[in-house]
Amino acid sequence: MVHRVGIALGSNLGDRLGCLCAARDLLFDLAVGGSDVLVAPVYETEPVACADGVGDFYNTVIEVGYEGDPFGLLVETQRIERELGRCVVRERNAPREIDVDILYFGDVVVREADLCVPHLGLLERRFVLEPLSDIRPDLVLAGEELSVSEHLAGLESGESPLRLVQRDW
Repeated sequence: MVHRVGIALGSNLGDRLGCLCAARDLLFDLAVGGSDVLVAPVYETEPVACADGVGDFYNTVIEVGYEGDPFGLLVETQRIERELGRCVVRERNAPREIDVDILYFGDVVVREADLCVPHLGLLERRFVLEPLSDIRPDLVLAGEELSVSEHLAGLESGESPLRLVQRDW
């Protein structure tokens, strides 16, 4: 069965846009052939819950059709992170070349130690909600009643406004 899956990408070290592009391309390789691929613009965002002096992030969201289960996709996203230079053992919220997070997996809900889908905190983070709203404003996540755009409109996160880096990439 093919599931529509949303994946957040972030980078704040090195060639940030290059890292996002490389991760995007590797995720496209996982997509079911012929399925629509949605790609949000890239935004520059201030770090959230990171140590002082951490550089700004480039963040975006993509959606692909994926055939498999959430844990298989988790293995693939972690492989992509390693392939693009992210350390296997890492400090929480430390600077990173790439961060690849599964946001949602169709209507599937997973609450396990290694994987939570929909992603915990997704609805509290402008740097995820805004790019997601660009590509799927009417999406209602599993277990929710409001759409992504409605959550974004009511968000009170205290985050600074996002700065558009590149609409098409």
